[in-house]
Amino acid sequence: MEKNSVFTGIVVGIIIPVLGFVIAETLFDTLTSMGVMEDVTMSTATKRFRTLVLIGICFNLLPLHFFKSRGWDQSMRGVVFPTLVYAASWVWKFGLPLLGF
Repeated sequence: MEKNSVFTGIVVGIIIPVLGFVIAETLFDTLTSMGVMEDVTMSTATKRFRTLVLIGICFNLLPLHFFKSRGWDQSMRGVVFPTLVYAASWVWKFGLPLLGF
């Protein structure tokens, strides 16, 4: 697999947000078990999940910065496509109800 290719960027752009979500969820669970954060209740479960998904999407900033520092423009372009799909899905699932639609 070529390093500077759109396909590489797409694969990285799909995987990194999922890993970011798992990392953020583990961190939130650890902080909750330590008593630093409040336990999740039914009223806050949706808010926490919404936040975790958004943090996972934001993890795509890391490979974007890495690819930019290496000058891998094609890989950067590939990361943008899954990021846009994830962001549009987030807006569809969580953003529209927040706006009252």
